[in-house]
Amino acid sequence: MADTKREIERKYEATGSTGTDGTDGTDGTDGTEGASGGPGLPDLTRVPGVATVLDRGTVDLDATYYDTADLRLAASARTLRRRTGGDDAGWHLKLPVSAGVRDEVQEPLSDQVPRALADLVRSRVRDADLVPVIRLRSARAVRHLVDADGALLAEVSVDSVRADRLAGGDGSAEWTEIEVELAEGGDPGFLDKVEKRLRKAGVVPAGSASKLARALAETGTEPRVRTAKPAPPVTSGDHVLAYLRTQRDALVELDPAVRRDLPDAVHQMRVATRRMRSALRSYRKVLDRSVTDPVGDELKWLAGELGVDRDREVLSERLREAVAELPHTLVDGPVRARLRTWSAARHDGARRRLATVLDGRRYLALLDTVDALLADPPLRPAAAKPPKAVLTKAVLREFKRLTDAVDAALAAEPGTERDRALHEARKKAKRTRYAAEAAKPALGKPAKRLAKRAKKLQSGLGEHQDSVMARATLRDLAGQAHAAGERSFTYGLLYGGEERTAERSEAGLPGWWEATVSEAGKLGRT
Repeated sequence: MADTKREIERKYEATGSTGTDGTDGTDGTDGTEGASGGPGLPDLTRVPGVATVLDRGTVDLDATYYDTADLRLAASARTLRRRTGGDDAGWHLKLPVSAGVRDEVQEPLSDQVPRALADLVRSRVRDADLVPVIRLRSARAVRHLVDADGALLAEVSVDSVRADRLAGGDGSAEWTEIEVELAEGGDPGFLDKVEKRLRKAGVVPAGSASKLARALAETGTEPRVRTAKPAPPVTSGDHVLAYLRTQRDALVELDPAVRRDLPDAVHQMRVATRRMRSALRSYRKVLDRSVTDPVGDELKWLAGELGVDRDREVLSERLREAVAELPHTLVDGPVRARLRTWSAARHDGARRRLATVLDGRRYLALLDTVDALLADPPLRPAAAKPPKAVLTKAVLREFKRLTDAVDAALAAEPGTERDRALHEARKKAKRTRYAAEAAKPALGKPAKRLAKRAKKLQSGLGEHQDSVMARATLRDLAGQAHAAGERSFTYGLLYGGEERTAERSEAGLPGWWEATVSEAGKLGRT
């Protein structure tokens, strides 16, 4: 797996920028240099907590930035570069986390874009080629801010930059800027102290989020792909499409996190996939089903593939916690070791399968199809109508299906028949919840409250289904343990605990259901 580091930094303007004609440049100094500052810097020993400013010299950096011809990565604030010079020469992919915070994924130097990094931008690049678009050469004067114990607090650099366009023309630009990067594990609040000192010296925050963004702007290579903010939704169709766009964006955004195996990423991507599919089904009076049903089928396929890993993750954690809660005297035999082996084997297999799916043509084709649907939606007449009546009717239609499913579950015989019926009711509760969530911007608090109650019902029924799956797994593990000559007492004990969990879920159903019915009634009266 590629190396990754969390980068927390801020950028500032330094005097002495030049335009594309290369005239009127300066060296970036503005008379603020102090004995413990540097070119263009005030005395940074006056920053609280800083004992010494160490001069680390000047290093020459040469970076070539790669993107698609229409700059899809730049449009989404992602940067991919090959850089030489400095102590981290290699390929770097920067992924935004929040304002001023990015994850930098690193790969060793090579002539071609590393496969590991190309995969992390696949959901945005699709089949387009990654080509050199900008070259940045920087002379970087580095200062280290350290505390009284000699620990690094932050790195401050003054960069004299030259940018040259490599595609679509021959524009160039030069400027000087200041970067302040927090030391690994440092307190982000320290950057506020540095900024206060810089501002007092007349240094102001940079107008561009990154060197690449500034280089593109000043050399005339702005992204042609833009995510224009849509107008506020008015019609029923507007609201449904806004919800679908949100889920599409989440799907694309989560793709690299899933590939990096970040916590909860698979779950969140699966949720986005299911929400999108649910909206296509619930709002079939707004969007033509002859167009959306095939898309829904592909979303169902993707959710299933994501579920292979997610279901394993949930079940493994559940069983580990159950074992941890048992008194030591009741854990008879190598239960924890067997559970770890079972969990690791399933996880590794699921990860390999999911990686194959995300690299496959079917997945990329699905992303393209969703984009095309949103660009040219198959709207039906109801899409042009005001949202209150149309969306309310769609939500209540899902609630009617939920009612039928709950009635069937309550009437089912205890055992396998009821387990299946409760699982079906859980799926209908989820659809009701998602339909209400999509309608919330238009219908307000009634939809919000129904979604909340449906989620509570879904969670309770989900706990029941998880207990069903856990019991099946415990039976398998007990059989494996017995075959290996191990005692199976603990597995039986855990099985009994899962039975009691299922009983509590069934006992809670009437109360959850009553609250959901109440909120659905309020929505119907609005």
